Amino acid sequence: MKKQKSALHKTVLASTIVIPLLIGSAVSPQAAEQLKLTTPIPPGIAMPDTVETRLGTLNFFDGFPDQPTVEKIYDNLDFQRAVQAYLLALAPVNMAGQGSQYAVGIVDSKGKGLDGGKNYRLHVEPNMPVKDFWSAIVYDNQTRSMLQTDQDFPQVSSLDKGLVANADGSVDVFFGPKAPVGMEKNWIQTIPGKGWNMLFRLYGPLEPWFDKTWRLGEIEAVE
Repeated sequence: MKKQKSALHKTVLASTIVIPLLIGSAVSPQAAEQLKLTTPIPPGIAMPDTVETRLGTLNFFDGFPDQPTVEKIYDNLDFQRAVQAYLLALAPVNMAGQGSQYAVGIVDSKGKGLDGGKNYRLHVEPNMPVKDFWSAIVYDNQTRSMLQTDQDFPQVSSLDKGLVANADGSVDVFFGPKAPVGMEKNWIQTIPGKGWNMLFRLYGPLEPWFDKTWRLGEIEAVE
């Protein structure tokens, strides 16, 4: 009789251990998928799930960036380093009337990245301080080479035939997927979905460029 009770006790004990284990193993994968930090954190130090930046929307899960966010950040760092290396290679001395000088445009007047699907304008003030000519050229942020479009060359230059000048001698250069009516010669095509940057070249720059009494306008978003 004692043996029967002992065997029954062992069976019941084993059941009370095994059943919870089976239940736990059945639900644990689903619970792991739904796992998310639940500890209360003051809003001032908590990482939001999304952050809107000039690079676009950055996504985070419990403070860690997802893969597209990591790629965006590293691409931007690569671009910044490339621009820095390029600028450090430029001659810092004043050589008025000789060689060339460059101005780089990587964001618009509000500090936002240049979007190939939007329209922009660059105002070139009159009395451009160059002995030879100037040009604006568009580059692809991803490849760092000239942007490939339907145009033969992604640039507007003071040497271009048919370039439209304003009454005061200034020139407006337009960027966007489509040319403004009547401004086809002043337009550089961009591609929706592609970020871009501009290099403004001055050939034979004159003294007002070096002493900054003449300044190039900013790239402005337009409707």
